[in-house]
Amino acid sequence: MKEERKKHLLNLGLWTWSWVATLAIATFGPKFIWDDHTVLTTFAILTNLVNGVLMILANRKLFNHYDELERKIHLESLALTLGLTVIIGLTYSLLDQVNLIPFDAEIGILVGFVGLTYMITLLINRKRYS
Repeated sequence: MKEERKKHLLNLGLWTWSWVATLAIATFGPKFIWDDHTVLTTFAILTNLVNGVLMILANRKLFNHYDELERKIHLESLALTLGLTVIIGLTYSLLDQVNLIPFDAEIGILVGFVGLTYMITLLINRKRYS
C-alpha cells in the first residue's frame, strides 16, 4: 500500500514538474527562443494544456488512493481554498478596476494565494483531525 502511494506521488510530481516546465516554455519561448512564431507558440500552449490535464488526472488518482479521513481533510481544505480564492480574487480584481490599488491585479498573486491558502488549511485540518 505504501509503495502504491509512493508511485502515485512520484507520478503526480513528474506531471507537476512537466506542467511547470511546459508553462515556462510557453511563457518565455516566444520571446527568447522562437521569436513569436505563431505555430510554435500555439503548440507550446496546447502542450502545456495537455500536461495540465494529465497533472489533474494524476492528482485524482492520488486522491482516490487516500483513505476516508485523508479525503475529508483534503476536501475541506479544497472547499475553503476555493471559496476564499473566489472572494479574494474578485475583490482583488475590483480594487484594480476602480483604481484603489496603484498596480494591475496580476494572476500570479492569486495563484500564490491559492497555494498558501491550501497549504495553511491543509495543515490546520490535519492538526484538527489528528
